Amino acid sequence: MEQSAVVPVGEVPAPPRGSDYADLLRLVKAAGLLDRRPGYYLATLLSVGGLLVGGWAAFAVLGDSWWQMAVAVFLAFVFAQVGFVGHDAGHRQIFRSTRANYVLGLLLGNLAIGLSYGWWVTKHNRHHAHPNQEGKDPDIEVSALAFTTGSARTTRGLVRFIVSHQRYFFFPLLLLEAVSLHVSSVRALAGRGLRYRSWEALLLGLHFAGYVAAVLLVLPPAKAAAFILIQQGLFGLYLGCAFAPNHKGMPILPEGEKIDFLRRQVLTSRNVRGGRMVEFLLGGLNFQIEHHLFPSMPRPNLRRSVEPVRTFCRQRGVAYSETTLLRSYAQALGYLHEVGQPLRATDAVPRS
Repeated sequence: MEQSAVVPVGEVPAPPRGSDYADLLRLVKAAGLLDRRPGYYLATLLSVGGLLVGGWAAFAVLGDSWWQMAVAVFLAFVFAQVGFVGHDAGHRQIFRSTRANYVLGLLLGNLAIGLSYGWWVTKHNRHHAHPNQEGKDPDIEVSALAFTTGSARTTRGLVRFIVSHQRYFFFPLLLLEAVSLHVSSVRALAGRGLRYRSWEALLLGLHFAGYVAAVLLVLPPAKAAAFILIQQGLFGLYLGCAFAPNHKGMPILPEGEKIDFLRRQVLTSRNVRGGRMVEFLLGGLNFQIEHHLFPSMPRPNLRRSVEPVRTFCRQRGVAYSETTLLRSYAQALGYLHEVGQPLRATDAVPRS
């Protein structure tokens, strides 16, 4: 099979003439599913922006109170929703202009929630080009987890213990996800190759300065620490729970595997059923197969594309995976437990 090219985030790849993907792309374009949805995104930006402003306004009004912990939970939810809209901007789903999407991404990512948009675009670009492929997908290169038995066997010390029991550590580790994203963002600014470094640094600095100053000015140290731990911990947990069902537990491709674009995206992705509520909670990422096939497709069009894509895959003999949210977590955790099995078996053998 042919090897897929690296496709920039937000771009639909140019399919080889006569390929399965070319046929599917024609169907999707003819149905108008790649058309922009400005009204939807205007309403989304206004509602998410209103929730963000409202959350911080409630924080200011409440003042020195333990009820601020409820505001921390609310802002964790809102930060993730802001991140979902930033994700859509990164895929150029919102505006036709690349620059407009990028500026919006900087405001949502760097300024609003403290994550480097440019760093994320580069990382996410690699993921979309080679989902679940060893040595190429950064989303399966996690220091505290292993997604293949080969990588599990290379672990040592505390990480080895975590990996051998990673089914139980997976969700607790997600509480540190926001911290990891913040650290990676700062490291990206200190490195090379980041576009608009000055703007990224300015906006990221404004976020951290404003966030810390607001919390410390309103709350005494103990409550401030509790607020930050709850808000950032749940923010990371929510993001991790939204991304985990998409690929975790799906086939891992060897580094040298050559496979056409359509099968690469479909076979390594999983859709999550559950209606409009699940779609809202997961930021549209429950339609992961369609999103990976057509990354620039606006979020509200994804649900309309499910039936034609599913039918097309069945006609071409391509396995199309979909399940419920809880079963997707069970599959992901089961796979992680299976990967850690060789370590448990080895470590259980008494040493003479």
